[in-house]
Formats: sequence, C-alpha cells, structure tokens
Amino acid sequence: MTADSSSDGRLERALASLRGLAVGDALGSQFFVPANYPLLKRRELPPGPWQWTDDTEMACSVVAVLAAHHRIDQDALARSFAEHHDFDRGYGPAVNRLLRLVREGGDWRELSAALFNGQGSWGNGAAMRIAPLGAWYADDPEQATHQAEISAYPTHQHREAVVGAMAVAAAAALAGAPGGPPSAEALLDGVIALVPKSAVGAGLRRARDMLDYGDPATVAAVLGCGRRTTAHDTVPFALWSAARALGDYEEAFWTTAQVGGDVDTTCAIVGGVLASGKTGSPPGAWVEQVEAFPDWAPASA
Repeated sequence: MTADSSSDGRLERALASLRGLAVGDALGSQFFVPANYPLLKRRELPPGPWQWTDDTEMACSVVAVLAAHHRIDQDALARSFAEHHDFDRGYGPAVNRLLRLVREGGDWRELSAALFNGQGSWGNGAAMRIAPLGAWYADDPEQATHQAEISAYPTHQHREAVVGAMAVAAAAALAGAPGGPPSAEALLDGVIALVPKSAVGAGLRRARDMLDYGDPATVAAVLGCGRRTTAHDTVPFALWSAARALGDYEEAFWTTAQVGGDVDTTCAIVGGVLASGKTGSPPGAWVEQVEAFPDWAPASA
C-alpha cells in the first residue's frame, strides 16, 4: 500500500497540511499579544478571527507552484513569493527587501546569494513554509527532501536554512505515509537519515535523545525554540514536539506554544507536519477561527 500519488491525491494532502500550518501560525501569532499570555498558560483560546502571517502566505505559494508544475519550479516560486508579498505579514527585513527587488525585476539568484555578506540567510523561513510539500510527497520522502532543498534557494541559501527545510519536509512526508503516523522514534530517525551533516542534524539527534523528557521548557532550553529565528534554533524543537504528539494536534500545539520563542513559526511547522497525517488534523472549531486563505491560493483538487 502506498500513498496516493495522483495529482489530486497529492494536492489534497498538501492542502490538509497547509490548513494545519495556517492554524498553528495564526493561533500561535496570537500569543505575541501580552493580553493573551494568561490564556496560553491556561490553554484557553483567544478570541477570533486569527490572522496568519508570512509563514502561511509563503506556504500558499509553495502549494500553488506544486499544483501548477507538479514539482518546485524555482523561478515560479520566487515570482509567487514576490507577487504576493504583503509587507504587513511579519516578514524579516532581509526577505522584505529581497522580495521587493525581485518584484522590481531583480534576479533572485544574485539577491539571495548576496544576503548576509554572501553567506545567505540561515533563518527559519524556508522551513516554516515547507510542510505541505512534504505532504505532497508522502509517497517519496527522499524526493520530498530534494524538492525542499530546491525550494529554499530563492530566499535562503545558507546550508543550515536549506537543511532545516529538508528536515521539515521529510517529517511531513513520513507523518503523511499510509498506515497512520509512525512512532516518535521512527519519525526522527527517518528525518535524521534523510538530512546531511549540519547543526540542524546535530540538533535533531539531540531531540531524538530527549524524546523521553517530559518538560518542554527543558527541551527548548537545550534545542532552542526560535528565539534566534535561525533554522538550527527552530527546527529540532519543532520536530521534537511534533514527534511527541503525532495524531494529537491540540496537544502538539499547546506543547509547542507554551515554551515561547518564535511561536507562530514553531507552531506552523508542527501544525503542518501533524496535518500531513490523516489523524493529525486541527480541530474544526479552530479552523473556523482562522482568516481565509488568499483567493489566489489553491482551494481543492
């Protein structure tokens, strides 16, 4: 038995992951508001509607390109990022400038490679948007990591950012495999086997060793939780949290959000990974509180 490899089947999985990502992003972003801090401690929902951020906007472009090309076309992806870039969605300053210049006719290859004195960005932006691609390739985790690598370059060319995207895509592909979600150990072992040696990979190995830790704050203190907004400070904890609660979206969300940090991004990653699997969908009442997707995003197969 294999995952549905038809175009419609792939798109439906990607859209399910996108919904999970958007809920995590939009709800997570509510906890940057000081008035909502007490609600987080009590695991209570803030009033809706909840607006999504750049995480969801960029993920919509990933799914749109997959729907149109059935693979990642870097030029099409860069154009979509630039054309649909909404400055008010919380993009970082470097990506804001890059996308504005691409929109004005600049070459994304030169612009992305030149970021941070030619090192490229090692931020978590390539990872935060990529879970739906992993869901698309649930029948082929190796291809998921390859396509995720390609997808990172229009904005993030530092190796850690690229590997972070590969890791999240691999996790989503494995979570979306037929037969239900794997064990926590199998998920992280599978991701570790699919990504190259890197700081992200080292963090994932530490995450694997900490699966029996019960206190998320302790784990976040070791792995990071996105406070530095780097891939290697974000992805290992997010995948630890996802692995620990595969099939239970609510538990995964609250576990991730309660440690703070870059909450919208860590929860977007976790939400996208869980929703790749048939048993990891977000609660319907949560979905109803999230702002609608933009009208240019794919709606269904």
